[in-house]
Amino acid sequence: MTPLTNGDTMRPAILVTGGAGYIGSHTVITLLEREEEYSNYDIVVVDNLSNAYNRAPNEKKPESLRVIEDLTNKNLHFYPLDIRDAEGLSRVFENHNIDCVIHFAALKAVGESVDKPLEYYQANITGTGTLLEVMRKYGVYKLIYSSSCTVYGEPERLPLDEGHPTGRTLTSPYGRSKYFCEEMMKDLCTSDKNWMVISLRYFNPVGAHISGRIGEDPSGIPNNLMPYIAQVAIGRLNELKVFGNDYKTSDGTGVRDYIHVVDLAEGHVKAIKLFQQHGFGGFHAINLGTGTGYSVLEMISAFERASGRKVPYKIVGRRSGDIAANYADVSLSHRLLGWRAIRTLDDMCKDTWRWQSANPNGFKKV
Repeated sequence: MTPLTNGDTMRPAILVTGGAGYIGSHTVITLLEREEEYSNYDIVVVDNLSNAYNRAPNEKKPESLRVIEDLTNKNLHFYPLDIRDAEGLSRVFENHNIDCVIHFAALKAVGESVDKPLEYYQANITGTGTLLEVMRKYGVYKLIYSSSCTVYGEPERLPLDEGHPTGRTLTSPYGRSKYFCEEMMKDLCTSDKNWMVISLRYFNPVGAHISGRIGEDPSGIPNNLMPYIAQVAIGRLNELKVFGNDYKTSDGTGVRDYIHVVDLAEGHVKAIKLFQQHGFGGFHAINLGTGTGYSVLEMISAFERASGRKVPYKIVGRRSGDIAANYADVSLSHRLLGWRAIRTLDDMCKDTWRWQSANPNGFKKV
């Protein structure tokens, strides 16, 4: 694909790896909607389509990105490749004037990682290492990393702040892969002062774009709670499995800090601005959450209110890798990013239901 140019010079570009997936696509549309701030940037997406729907083999872009272009009336660049493909990544950097990278591309299900540890280490650690090597090769040192609250492991205290130890009591290969990547980035920043890495530690993203036209569309049986609830409510699945009701929580079910995916996307936009601050550099970890925890049963109840549908569920045994509760201390994101989550639990459920009810089969129209 020939990059857009501004006179004889390539326009600066933001590279989004995994940008056709759930969080990536919502970040891409947020960037495109911020015309006053990013109108001079090309948006370049790399995705191997392992968790994105492409409606026909001859289509050049997956459905999520096609919808985004339709909603924003703007074009973006897309490359269907795996980040472990160093040669393919190098061609992307040669075709575009990459200014910074937002790195989402990874496998992300805690339970699945216990069953498939090698696949998770290959995709998440090897893939990230390859990306960093290619960035260094082309002199691109600004990275926003999609990390996770799982790096904290079993909480020693709540709420979880960025000073909480990481790596000590990790409960899944997924969490370990995120932790190892953060450690790799810390070492890189120590070795070379050109690097600027912002590791955004997500809590639990849910919800969908207000249009109802892009949302979470997992391949196969959902690994995360909200899309599972939504698919039960729409009738695609018969009932929800609740993994354990004997945790030390208010109702015995797991408690998590759920954050609207659009709030999360806006956190990435805010993070880009940190790169522009004089003297900013090195590795920085920042929590993105709401600071409030909700149990599984509270989430079911809230979704039933939003959808007007009953969500049948069955209590089953605990799932390997899960913990009882976690929720964020988000004071650092307020101070450093000037960002805070503004969408409520009701917003999360209503927006999810708007997406799911309008698209009962996700991006697949049949």
